[in-house]
Amino acid sequence: MRRVREGRTVMVSYCGEPMAEIRPVQQAAQTIEERLDELERRGALERAKGPRVPLKFGEHRDGVLDRFLRERGE
Repeated sequence: MRRVREGRTVMVSYCGEPMAEIRPVQQAAQTIEERLDELERRGALERAKGPRVPLKFGEHRDGVLDRFLRERGE
């Protein structure tokens, strides 16, 4: 039941043959903040201290396939 409370699906077997699954009841969709709060309460994560800084992504670089096709003129 602990695993089900954690959001996992548990397989029940009899003589090594799967018989049933126990899974959490589907709940209403959570916001990301609600989900993070829940995970923090369980001890599954610890949020960073201090102000949030937006992620910065590097500039786009063509991948190997793009370069290969460009060399072939395609």
